[in-house]
Amino acid sequence: MSAGAKPVSLFKRSPENPILQPITEEAWEAEAVFNPCPVVSGKTIHLLYRAVSSPQVISGVELGVSTVGYTQSTDGISFSERRQFITPEYDWEKYGCEDPRVTKLGGKYYIFYTALSTCPFCAEGIRIGLAVTRDFKKIDEKHRVTPFNSKAMALFPARVGGKIAAVLTANTDNPPSKIGLALFDEEEQIWSYEYWEGWYTFLNDHVIPLQRSNLDQVEVGAPPIKTQFGWLLIYSYIQDYFSGRPVFGIEAALLDLDDPQKVIARTQKSLMVPQEVYEKYGRVPNVIFPSGAFVKGEQIYLYYGATDTTCAVATGKLSAIIEEMLLPEVNKMKLVRHSGNPIIRPDPRHPWEAKAVYNTAALYAGDKVHLLYRAQAEDNTSVIGYAASKDGFIFDERLDQPVYVPREDFENKRSPYVGSGCEDPRITRIENDLYMCYTAWDGRSEPRVALTSITADDFLAKRWNWAKPVIISPPGIMDKNAAIFPRKFGNKFAILHRPGVSIWLDMGENLAELGDGRWIKGSVIMSPIQEELPAEKIGIAAPPIETEYGWLLIYHVVAQKEGRRIYYLSAALLDSERPTRVIARRKTPLLEPEMLYEREGQVPNVVFSCGAVVINGRLFVYYGGADKVIGVATIELSRLLEGLMLQSGIGRR
Repeated sequence: MSAGAKPVSLFKRSPENPILQPITEEAWEAEAVFNPCPVVSGKTIHLLYRAVSSPQVISGVELGVSTVGYTQSTDGISFSERRQFITPEYDWEKYGCEDPRVTKLGGKYYIFYTALSTCPFCAEGIRIGLAVTRDFKKIDEKHRVTPFNSKAMALFPARVGGKIAAVLTANTDNPPSKIGLALFDEEEQIWSYEYWEGWYTFLNDHVIPLQRSNLDQVEVGAPPIKTQFGWLLIYSYIQDYFSGRPVFGIEAALLDLDDPQKVIARTQKSLMVPQEVYEKYGRVPNVIFPSGAFVKGEQIYLYYGATDTTCAVATGKLSAIIEEMLLPEVNKMKLVRHSGNPIIRPDPRHPWEAKAVYNTAALYAGDKVHLLYRAQAEDNTSVIGYAASKDGFIFDERLDQPVYVPREDFENKRSPYVGSGCEDPRITRIENDLYMCYTAWDGRSEPRVALTSITADDFLAKRWNWAKPVIISPPGIMDKNAAIFPRKFGNKFAILHRPGVSIWLDMGENLAELGDGRWIKGSVIMSPIQEELPAEKIGIAAPPIETEYGWLLIYHVVAQKEGRRIYYLSAALLDSERPTRVIARRKTPLLEPEMLYEREGQVPNVVFSCGAVVINGRLFVYYGGADKVIGVATIELSRLLEGLMLQSGIGRR
């Protein structure tokens, strides 16, 4: 963010700010109180802060001495019982104890602070100290921690991979500083000289990569907060640190829960910069510095020092902050193509599939993926072929005859070389029955939705005893992209289809009634108007997949992009019990035509799916490329679902 750019407006400053100010009558905190760090225990919020005294003489040097103060609250805003808590006792901290970070772990409160051992202050005399308490009534033990220049150390509030974990800032006064991760097998390693000597020797191996430029400065802010998406680390990011006009900002990152050295996502702009009078004018103007935070309900309370003079707090919605970090990553999230694509190509040995194979239904049953794909002959007749795979990628079982061919007048060719037949199948299993919807076309009338079925036993035994197909969409209307939900809602079946340009949903009690004067209709549940790119129409891809968050619906979009007409895939979530309600929808494509086999073919710039399966938590989406070949692309199902929720502004709770 440039110096003139506005921060992301996710935090609201308390109208009570500054929440702590110096008390001139108390010599130990007469000059300043800042950089507060809270820790919550039951209904009590314990707050530690840096206090600067009126001038004192230490070893012949007159200076304001920093100590650590204590106060408490029940609401996080109004504090009482202020008292001095950590004071210099040893030579390694004789000139001051600054900027506490407190974490509760295993019944103890670990308070790390900056210990000053020299004056005038220099890098070699600025290190980290530790005080341990169980009740904030007395300090049980103290230790000097690091033997090198460092500040701002904080423990994680839970073990990571069985180890005690901490973040700290090394070389803070020998910039560029580096935020690093330290892991300890046992408590005593925290203050072990041998441990830190080895750690610092290989400092670069421990760095958490948060610095964008060596011209900037970073420093740990609040102790890490555990969320289901990762460890939330709020830190100070100072741009143009050496320019004489540094910009103090507050940023955040999500670290991997199992490997906190890995940055999952981070804010792209400052969450806060100095704006208010108390943040611009004071002992050190134009400074805000994050030093502690806690989560209460859906709100995060962020505590910070203002101009090295006062303590302040701001609140924000935790989910909004996480969304701010994750959304750029979610927007870039894509299905990952199999390196062996196309997985199925036309076979010139078989006239019925010599021209093209594409748009395949998919079923996972009997530890196999079964594909029912649209196959096209040179005369443009479409039939349905079969292939199977054990791993979902390599389809080494492929029949040399189609398993479904046109049988009725509504799908038999009426003009030579005009497209006709059985197109774009989608298959749904309900108990022991498999229902296949497909587009039936005779080459003259409007394409319509046809329905047939087969028992699962016959299907898996390759006994192709398909029921007599019936047309289930109204006459005189082009209707395509139909599929049945894999379970009933109450006593009703639900069917998705696309008459016109939008996705419709209809419900009925008896599938057998369809085609006998009872046509699928329903109402629109998703429209192309809601797409980010200018879209002509949308339609479903695979039949809906039931998940713990709702029905996952992969769908296709026909849109204009950079002067080209393209077909791309996207995704949505429908409510578990009210599938007419769309609860989440992607704002960016999940897969769009990029590869040569997707850009060049019968219809250029097309990825079009009719089937998807879930295997061991991974979603396999099978699709046609440019109406010519078949490919597969995958993604972790949980990752896709979390991304959907975040893009829709819901966030997982």
